[in-house]
Amino acid sequence: MSLMLTKLPWLIAFLGALSSPGVARGQSAPDPKLIEGAKKEGQLVYYTTMTLDQSQATVDRFEKKYPFIKVTLFRTGGGPLLNKILTESRGGRHDWDVVVGRGEMVLPLVQRKLLAPYRTPEAKAIDDKLVDKEGFWTAYYVNSYVLGWNTKLVRREDVPKSYEGLLNPKWKGGLISLDTEAYGMLEGLKGVWGKEKTLDYFRKLAAQEPVLKRGNTERVQLAVAGEYALIVAYNQTLQRMTSRGAPIDWLPIEPVVTQVNPIMIGAKAPHPNAARLFNDYVLSKEGQELLRGFQRIPVRKDVEPDPPRLFRGFKYVIENPEDYEDFNATVKQYLEIFKLR
Repeated sequence: MSLMLTKLPWLIAFLGALSSPGVARGQSAPDPKLIEGAKKEGQLVYYTTMTLDQSQATVDRFEKKYPFIKVTLFRTGGGPLLNKILTESRGGRHDWDVVVGRGEMVLPLVQRKLLAPYRTPEAKAIDDKLVDKEGFWTAYYVNSYVLGWNTKLVRREDVPKSYEGLLNPKWKGGLISLDTEAYGMLEGLKGVWGKEKTLDYFRKLAAQEPVLKRGNTERVQLAVAGEYALIVAYNQTLQRMTSRGAPIDWLPIEPVVTQVNPIMIGAKAPHPNAARLFNDYVLSKEGQELLRGFQRIPVRKDVEPDPPRLFRGFKYVIENPEDYEDFNATVKQYLEIFKLR
């Protein structure tokens, strides 16, 4: 009994530490030296492709947590943002500290030595596939290509459960919706199946005469309206409509091709300590829970997506940012297969 009483205070302290928000399980406490350095810098310049309202909400939360840092936010699309960074670099300007963008931005920035390697302590709570081995990027959030279906037109038991299932003649003739720019799906499957098998599959898929249209949101809305029986689209876009009670549902076809939206730090960041502090924050449990509230898919193992099936229970393969070196060839192949040029 006396032994149990001796250990009890230690046990209470240990359990209290686990429940404390500052040292939540799997989450690192901020490095005091990093905070001190960020205090001296006092600023952060953040470039992003994430929507402005969500980016601003993230910045507001970060500034509330670290009131000694003033964040300058710039938001635009992936192509324009990459062009802005490269143009500024050619002119000798290096204004930005942190960028959240798309996977295809990584390679051009690495090749021009514009990224600083940084292994965030939060990486231990993230799947290794979503963290660059060299430290140049870490996934901030992800999107996955899945198969959706109009529940009024297709019974659940009739929905294809595999990529091969989409090639059944019953789905031929405008019954499948595909994105005109789903190049990443082609690239991702190459990494699993190899080039020849993947190209052969997509040629067979094209022979099914799918309807090709740009974008996810509008295509999903059309599928809900009954324009398509089946649709290949991002799972969170489909889930948004499913959660609203629309006549649409989805399932993962393995391996699920998953797009990475990485966070990166500038090699010549004017405020490197603030950059690392912000990087750690958005990948922390608190930052990822905030992201989940935006109906995006977090990458931490200890932050469940809403609903969990958005990134749980299936095998996935990522569109590896380093594979974009041959991405122009992939784009050309996709366009040629579906006769988009």
